[in-house]
Amino acid sequence: MRLPRRPSASLAAAALLALILSSRVAAAAPASALEVITVATLERQVIRRAPGRMESPHFSPDGTALFFNASGRILRLPLAANAEPVVIDTGFLTHCNNDHGLSPDGTQLAVSDLTETGKSLMYLVPVGGGTPRRIAVPEPSYWHGWSPDGKMLAYCAARNGEYDVYTIPVAGGQEQRLTTAPGNDNGPDYSADGKWIWFHSARSGRFQVWHMHPDGSDQEQVTDDDYYNWFPHPSPDGKWILLLSSKVVPDTGHPPDGECVLRLLPAGGGAPREIGRFVGGNGSLNVPCWSRDGARFAFASYGPAP
Repeated sequence: MRLPRRPSASLAAAALLALILSSRVAAAAPASALEVITVATLERQVIRRAPGRMESPHFSPDGTALFFNASGRILRLPLAANAEPVVIDTGFLTHCNNDHGLSPDGTQLAVSDLTETGKSLMYLVPVGGGTPRRIAVPEPSYWHGWSPDGKMLAYCAARNGEYDVYTIPVAGGQEQRLTTAPGNDNGPDYSADGKWIWFHSARSGRFQVWHMHPDGSDQEQVTDDDYYNWFPHPSPDGKWILLLSSKVVPDTGHPPDGECVLRLLPAGGGAPREIGRFVGGNGSLNVPCWSRDGARFAFASYGPAP
């Protein structure tokens, strides 16, 4: 009897990609887009639009590709014309959420995933794919930032029902709790010089942007306006803080889907400047999303299927 041939690795990868990008998609299903804005001109470019939910795009170190998550997997999309996304081999991690990002040297991918326990845990995976290494902290923990020297991870974690900002050495050790205010402190991202961690907090009664030193000292509210302000991301040149702003009242600790505003806040002080509006929400701007040269940033928008 002739045994059936096993599919080639390339065919298997193509089948997996098709499954991921078509997961839970019907004719009238929502769609999403990966978009890029050039700061100098405010030119807005749609890189990819597809049915389903693509989230948290961020640039490769050389600026030639975007990484993003969809249907529990991490994918890499070359920015060349007509390129298709490639699934990153994350081993047994098949329920990745929208909190992931690259190390400063571009060799490792930090991933938050629910596969092992049903709650978010953090792992490091070689950027080209491979065996995940778990970061030994309790659940749930959600990665958000990497120190510029590559030695520390910043993340949000829930301990005893309180969501706070923590850090831990990449090499291992004890986690350090940086915020203690009641409520939700989330979305930490390091400034390019490593002197500040920016984050959002509900401690004032409305989600606003705060910053502090990496040891948790000198916590200071930076925005105070009619918007809910989320996920501040400092630019690599130290000039700007990119914000996701919304007037839609949140019913969870994440920005709800609806009209969102992209704003640039001068890092040295001043009022935020609106640079774009779109339909978005959680997963639009969750992770560090600037290109390494600071010329562009990426985000995800949501809308009707094409």
